[in-house]
Amino acid sequence: MKVAIIGNGGREHCIGYRIKSSPDCDRLYFIKGNGGTKSIGENIDIDEGKSDEVVKFCLENEVEFVIIGPEKPLVEGLADLLRNAGITVFGPSGNAARIESEKSYAKMIMKKYGVPTANYREFTRSGKSEAIDYLRAIPHPIVIKADGLAAGKGVIICKRFEESESAIKEIFEDNIFGKSGDRIVVEEFLEGEEATIFAITDGERYITLPAAQDHKRIGDGDTGKNTGGMGAYAPAPIITANLLEEIKSRIIEPTLDGLRKEKNSFSGCLYCGLMITKEGPKVIEYNCRFGDPETQVVLPIIEGDLLKLLYSCATGKIDENTVWYGGKSAVCVVAASKGYPENFERGFEISGLEKLNTDQYYVFHSGTIFEGDKLITNGGRVLGLTALLKENNIAKGIKLAYKGMGEISFKNIYYRNDIAQKALK
Repeated sequence: MKVAIIGNGGREHCIGYRIKSSPDCDRLYFIKGNGGTKSIGENIDIDEGKSDEVVKFCLENEVEFVIIGPEKPLVEGLADLLRNAGITVFGPSGNAARIESEKSYAKMIMKKYGVPTANYREFTRSGKSEAIDYLRAIPHPIVIKADGLAAGKGVIICKRFEESESAIKEIFEDNIFGKSGDRIVVEEFLEGEEATIFAITDGERYITLPAAQDHKRIGDGDTGKNTGGMGAYAPAPIITANLLEEIKSRIIEPTLDGLRKEKNSFSGCLYCGLMITKEGPKVIEYNCRFGDPETQVVLPIIEGDLLKLLYSCATGKIDENTVWYGGKSAVCVVAASKGYPENFERGFEISGLEKLNTDQYYVFHSGTIFEGDKLITNGGRVLGLTALLKENNIAKGIKLAYKGMGEISFKNIYYRNDIAQKALK
């Protein structure tokens, strides 16, 4: 079949890498892809936000299956437009994608259907004074989240009232999150260990992929600003078999059931961002798609035919036997441009990738383009280096990943030096 993947990041490169090996994949397009995706498919120079052009391309080129990677086109209803045009799509409807695009909606679902999460209050821009009064009266630390999409950067952790007061002013007065900050959610700070579970679902039935752990902060030791993700590893040892069953029964199943009852049945990848607390697992956030960079460690360690799995979900009857976990492990370190997630430069040549053994390493591109025959940096997160092991050995994976990072070079390269260390504790 002809398949199109929407997006231009490492997540889309990794999805493409996995489905390209399926015997059912005859031709693979990326809209619009990056410097890495052109080696496994055809990059199409259409902006993912131009929905009409995307639909037109898919119809004219007889694309049979579309996989939507990023959240923004999902929230804007691209899946609905494609389905209305008769094209099979992996990804939720625009209404179901609200579970990511509106933190307040996600909180309502959790509260109404008994899904464990942090206590919270909502405030709008017009209620700035009320929000500050509330923050003055409650114990810290607390978490302030922009209600709308903020590219993974809309979360501020405040240890003291002075910090939370400043955050409120930055959001409501300085408009640092734009319209996404018109409403905020103030949550209690949850203590514990984070983990991510992908539930692949047709709306009723589902399977879970191996648990991963992301590293959101820009600096070593989880310091500095939130980013889209600086690295990940899988499987996350904190998610035991018993804990996974609890997550399924207390979180995934009531969430999917609740969305059906709200007439927003969810078909696609439900990303469950969890905090494993002393009281058990609690939801930090939902996403309506595969996470990035978690995808770059989860998909390489599963066996089977990913294309068959995603297509079976999209056609309404998941084939639960198409993929399985076979005991591998992976560590991904993201190489970013110095200055990310704020100001950074681009346009620098990338070298050293040819030195990496492809049996051990996979490089998934994000912010890269080709200028002639030169691979050039073109974004904040430039690429992710995934070290893949045939056995479950995160400690060995860490050493292998950083050995590989030593071969990669570009001006202003920056990466964290402590990815996956939490797995060893």
